[in-house]
Amino acid sequence: MARDFYEILGVPRTAGPEEIQQAYRRLARRHHPDVNKDPGAEERFKEVSEAYDVLADPETRKRYDQFGADFRQVPEDFDERVAVGQGFRSGAPRGGVRAGFGDDVQFGQGFGGVDIEDLLGGMFGRRGAGGPIPGADQEAELALSVDEAYRGGRRKLTLAGPDGPRTYDVTIPPGVVDGQRIRLSGQGGQGSGQAPSGDLYLIVRIKPDPAYRLSGRDITVTLPVTPWEAALGTTVPVTTPGGDVKAKVPPGTSSGRRLRLRGQGMPDPRGAPGDLYAEVRIMVPAELSGRERELFEKLAAGSAFDPRRQR
Repeated sequence: MARDFYEILGVPRTAGPEEIQQAYRRLARRHHPDVNKDPGAEERFKEVSEAYDVLADPETRKRYDQFGADFRQVPEDFDERVAVGQGFRSGAPRGGVRAGFGDDVQFGQGFGGVDIEDLLGGMFGRRGAGGPIPGADQEAELALSVDEAYRGGRRKLTLAGPDGPRTYDVTIPPGVVDGQRIRLSGQGGQGSGQAPSGDLYLIVRIKPDPAYRLSGRDITVTLPVTPWEAALGTTVPVTTPGGDVKAKVPPGTSSGRRLRLRGQGMPDPRGAPGDLYAEVRIMVPAELSGRERELFEKLAAGSAFDPRRQR
């Protein structure tokens, strides 16, 4: 089954022309076979170019959105009133040129208004000119625990490459969040001749943690309290990636209440840190001692509180 063109470009179906063009420029630079020597780069470039050729043309995109992978079977002058339930004979796609690399497409030939030579001309000369070719930018994932992301620091990272494993010294800024990119300048693909190497971008992935739940720079933790602490109010310690802090539990707190500790979330070197939310969970002893049972029975007999009648 053919891949979805929106998925290939990494854009939503609501993307505008500018967003589609930006996605194509980025991917074309990364996967062009004259820059990226990976064996799968040429096939990936073909996919990206074809997807852009279709989505950049409003009429072709309209037919693709309506008919999906069968859009090329639909004549340009189709009439929806008589087309329902009928098949279509194969017809040439609108726009003439198919943007697949290797189909006699030369530099300077346009794809939906984007000139390949203009797009890539700053990276290398015309094909066969023998000019220096800058190295391609590359990406890799960097898995971090919440504690590592919070504190930052230095770390060695070993990645497989065409010439064998390579180790990098990575400086992790404090407070990195999931999806953030760390740039290692000149550590990407090697350029030819005197051309510079590309950059290596490390995409941060925060590993799941049983103690912390992240939402951007905000952190949520579970705060266990006893029934009497919840009823009477108290101050209890809360464990955070930055160390223990104090949280004030107001009297009459129920399970599920979120206590906000401003500025105790993930740090942000460029702005205000996130917040920490302590989510209260009332805990009872798994086994009661004789005295505890006696006190709970007295409370049950003397209290008129019924949570099932509360609004």
